[in-house]
Amino acid sequence: MANTDSKAPLTVLVTGASSGIGEALARCFARDGHRLVLVARSAGPLRALAASLSGEFGVPAVAVPADLSQPQAAAALAAALKRRRLAIDVLVNNAGVLEAGPFARMPARAHRQMIDLNVSGLTAMLAQFVPGMVRRGRGCVLNVASIAAFQPVPTLATYAATKAFVLSLSESLAEELRDSGVTVTALCPGITATPMLSRATKANARLAQLPGVLVGDVEEVAAEGYRACMAGEVIAVPGTLNLAATAATRAAPRWLVRRIAGAIGRSMI
Repeated sequence: MANTDSKAPLTVLVTGASSGIGEALARCFARDGHRLVLVARSAGPLRALAASLSGEFGVPAVAVPADLSQPQAAAALAAALKRRRLAIDVLVNNAGVLEAGPFARMPARAHRQMIDLNVSGLTAMLAQFVPGMVRRGRGCVLNVASIAAFQPVPTLATYAATKAFVLSLSESLAEELRDSGVTVTALCPGITATPMLSRATKANARLAQLPGVLVGDVEEVAAEGYRACMAGEVIAVPGTLNLAATAATRAAPRWLVRRIAGAIGRSMI
């Protein structure tokens, strides 16, 4: 379990907080009385959410608009919070972007945008905030990955690769920081009903044909991530079907995983 006093309010920084899983996670922390620092590119929705959560749950909620895909954004955010004398107890790295489609038809900038935010931005946030947690001897990190991290995903090749990075980094840090008082959790949701899925469906109408049983509820995903983070678990995979799929992926030969993923991916083109 993380070295945090569950009865004392924590200061929680949530990136990608203006919608989807990030918004739902922010609500989970607010419901239990924790202070919030909400970060996203969309200033208007972000400030509206901060006011809503503060009014509903009576917790301080600060909105800090930032584009974490930019090279110096994490450092600037850390400096701004230091000026406000806000020490972060829990870092939720949820900000991310998804582009779906055949790799060869996707512009180079789309691949770069996914890498800049999903990989570089997330790593920069860790570099800014984890050292302070280690010095204080307590803290939690929740990195939002994906079940795509466990296998190759044709038509989501770069996105899946960025999430594999997040999962690998999370597992490595969890072991590196063992006994430091700081825990690292990777939340690996499956397909979830969020604005990100809506945008992907507009780009590929076949995604709308997915059976409802395969699409997770955003509130349930967030609740599982919150629980796992506060318990200090290393990997959380919400949903029985997703858990079974990831277990099967890890047990099966890599060539078989590639063939199955390839057949499914090509059917979605």
